[in-house]
Amino acid sequence: MTPLWQREPVGVVGLGLIGGSLGLDLMAAGAQVRALVHRPATAARATQRGLATEVSTDPAVLEGCALVVLALPLDRLLDPDPDLVAALPAAAVITDVGSVKGPVLRRWRELLVAPGGGPGASRFVASHPMAGTARAGVEAGEPGLFRGRPWVATPEAGTDPAALEAVRELAEVLGARWLCCEAEAHDRAVALISHLPVLVGAALLQAADAGGGEASTGAGLVRDLASSGFADTTRVGGGNPELGMLMARHNRAALLEALGHYRHSLASLEAMVADQEWTDLQQSLELSHRLRPDFL
Repeated sequence: MTPLWQREPVGVVGLGLIGGSLGLDLMAAGAQVRALVHRPATAARATQRGLATEVSTDPAVLEGCALVVLALPLDRLLDPDPDLVAALPAAAVITDVGSVKGPVLRRWRELLVAPGGGPGASRFVASHPMAGTARAGVEAGEPGLFRGRPWVATPEAGTDPAALEAVRELAEVLGARWLCCEAEAHDRAVALISHLPVLVGAALLQAADAGGGEASTGAGLVRDLASSGFADTTRVGGGNPELGMLMARHNRAALLEALGHYRHSLASLEAMVADQEWTDLQQSLELSHRLRPDFL
């Protein structure tokens, strides 16, 4: 059967990095994309960039869409505009791209079972494409962003299998690698490999700034010597501050657990250096060397 994204228009709510990249790739694949944005200036620029077939600030633009992707920041995803919810086509499959899944599932389960809430809760598929750059906003969308990257869905027992299949087909046409797991497992995993690195990178940047300010070092020298290794290690820590805060706020318990693991590892490394246990340190670094390919 022809995939849903190919048979009917696809709605995209939000044209930042994820939404804009979705629009570009879907149109390149032959889809009709109808996008809803918040500001007239964003609509004008998105139209200039060709991020969607049609761009509007009016939720009515979603009329007739069989699949709607909510490419919104976490705060707006968890507290959506009532006009948006009311405009969702009753027969549509709805998915999101939020980096935390438990709170999103709970919120949209409530919204979609409410009278007049649009599609039934079974047609909501919580999902998360694991792709990104340091850029944000209407200028950030780029083709090929999802190619080869994981796209994870967290269906519930009541999720409509046809809705799940429609989102899988969407992810695969974008070149993403499809995965399914429970929402709680997803949130624990991303706390370790996505949200924790944001705070670790931020801490490293602040440590370099504080240490570089010492008279014996010099802030200018620290900055002059920073090269690709430091840039790679701190990329996410120097990214969008609001996004980092929202990740921490809405995945707090899992992130605190991840910080505990990190604190234990850092304390162990600190003890090896303090006690001059160079053989133990080398063995620890050799373990890290062996582990890294499994995460790439």
